[in-house]
Amino acid sequence: MPNSALQVARTGLEAQDTRMRVIANNLANVGTTAFKRDRANFATLAYQNLRVAGQQSSSETDYATGLNLGTGVAVQSTSRIATQGTLNNTGNALDLALDGDGYFQVELPGGQTAYTRAGNFTRSAEGELVTVQGYKVMPGITVPEDATAITVAPDGTVSATTAGSGTPTELGQIHIASFANPAGLQAMSDNFLLETGASGAAQLGTAGEAGRGNIRQGMLEASNVNVVEELVDMIECQRAYEINSKMISAVDEMLRNANQTL
Repeated sequence: MPNSALQVARTGLEAQDTRMRVIANNLANVGTTAFKRDRANFATLAYQNLRVAGQQSSSETDYATGLNLGTGVAVQSTSRIATQGTLNNTGNALDLALDGDGYFQVELPGGQTAYTRAGNFTRSAEGELVTVQGYKVMPGITVPEDATAITVAPDGTVSATTAGSGTPTELGQIHIASFANPAGLQAMSDNFLLETGASGAAQLGTAGEAGRGNIRQGMLEASNVNVVEELVDMIECQRAYEINSKMISAVDEMLRNANQTL
C-alpha cells in the first residue's frame, strides 16, 4: 500500500509540473499580440474497485457504499480560453484587430493555410499584405506603390487612395474564418493555428456577419492573460506540488519505520 501511495503522489507531482508549465507559458506570452491563455484540465486515473456499492454483504443486505481506490491524476488536455483581448490603438494603418470571433487567413510556405488573430500586418516588396514573417494574408491584397492612404472597413473591405487621386480605389476584401469548434485548432509557433478534424472546416465569411467580429483598423488585440489570475493559479499549483512532495516524504518515513520495527 505505501508503494501505491508513492505512485499516486508521483502522478500528482507530474500533473502539477505540467500545469505549472501551462501557467508559465501564459505568463511568458502576456505581451504577445492576440495570445489566448491555456488552461490545464485534469482527470482521475483508473480506479481499483475493491468492493462495489450494492454488492451483497449478507443473504439479506447489500453494501451501501463501495471501496474504491484511485490511482492518481493526469493532465487530460489543455483548453484555449478564447475570450476577447483588449484592443490597443497603434495608429498603424496596417494593424488590424478582430472585435469578436474569427480568424485572419494566412498562406504558409508550401501553400498550407494557417489562422491567426494577430493582425500586425505589413507590406511586402511587391506591395502584398503580409505577416511579419512575409506570409501572404488571404485573399491576396496588393497595395499600389504610390498609395498615400489605406483604409480597411469593419467588414474587411480594403481601399487605397493614390497620389493625384482623391477617390479611394477598392483593392479587395479580407474574409474572416470561423470554426464549429475553435478549441480544436492546433496551436503552432508565430501566433498561428491550424485546422484539424476536431475544429471542423473553416467557414469563410464577411467580418461582422454570422457571429464574426468586425475588423478594427489601426488597433491590435492584446493577449487575454490576466497576470493576477495566473499568479494565483501559480501559488495554488505550488501548494499542490508541495503537498504531494510531503506525501512522498510521509510514505518514505512510514516505510523507514516499518523496516526498523519489523
